[in-house]
Amino acid sequence: MPWNAGMYVLLLNLYVASGRWCDVIGDTIHPDSTRIYAFFEELELLMKQEGYVSATKLAMHDVDVEEKAHMLKYHSEKLAVAFAILNVPSRRPIRVMKNLRVYGDCHTTIKLISKIVGRLIIVRDSNRFYHFREGVCTCGDYW
Repeated sequence: MPWNAGMYVLLLNLYVASGRWCDVIGDTIHPDSTRIYAFFEELELLMKQEGYVSATKLAMHDVDVEEKAHMLKYHSEKLAVAFAILNVPSRRPIRVMKNLRVYGDCHTTIKLISKIVGRLIIVRDSNRFYHFREGVCTCGDYW
């Protein structure tokens, strides 16, 4: 059942449990993936102008810094936010749900994106709701 997200979560967990992270990274099956990734690249350039630097020190993967930065760059919640900006009317809040905790670099990224695009972004992870507006999160950066 391709519409049942639970099946994809189970598949992800199987890959992770077997140490096959590389098989999970870089999914481009979505029909708009080229547009989503290109838009995220534009957002990243704007974030860098705001002083963004990827938080590679927090990444636990046993790879070099460049590979860590690449792996962090395309976390699912970042791509979900980019997709929503492209598709949700500007007067409406963006809502993203995640089955795991939000990673620190993603939290920083979404804060900056909320400032850049002037949108309310609401993210729900396994522990709490985060409301990002104008570069500030309601969690007070205590996540």
